[in-house]
Amino acid sequence: METFVLAGGCFWCLDAAYRPLRGVQSVVSGYIGGTTSAPTYEQVCTGTTGHAEAVKVTFDPEVIPADVILDAFFTMHDPRQLNRQGNDIGTQYRSAMFPADEAQRELFETARTRAGSLWDGEPVTTIEPLGEFFDAEDYHQDFFAKNPTQGYCLAVAVPKVNKVRAHFSEYLR
Repeated sequence: METFVLAGGCFWCLDAAYRPLRGVQSVVSGYIGGTTSAPTYEQVCTGTTGHAEAVKVTFDPEVIPADVILDAFFTMHDPRQLNRQGNDIGTQYRSAMFPADEAQRELFETARTRAGSLWDGEPVTTIEPLGEFFDAEDYHQDFFAKNPTQGYCLAVAVPKVNKVRAHFSEYLR
């Protein structure tokens, strides 16, 4: 198993887009990259803790290649937007990758370069030290599945999920 920690806007969307993929064993929503120990959702939302909303994606690389996990990441969010995704604005919604080691850093850099061909414009996605990952509150875990008719899910998450499903249909469960 391998685990990537990735931030690309609201963690509800990333979580929802990764869960249907074969080989993804778990997705945990949480916070990373900040200075506050054990931050809460309310604290992170202020944008003052330095944390990003992120997901910890654990997958089997023999079922779904690491490059597919990373290409899906760059497909499901717009990596050209600095410190925002759509109407979600602030450093907590930044596009960032948190490598666990040098091998992951190299994979992330290569994927970021590859993403430039998906979008008109260069990604602003940062590659930051892994640091400590704090699990988000229970109600954020698998939020989309628990709240499929919630307005944000319908307006923001569904299009991202559908985009990943369309581009990576061979990896759907």
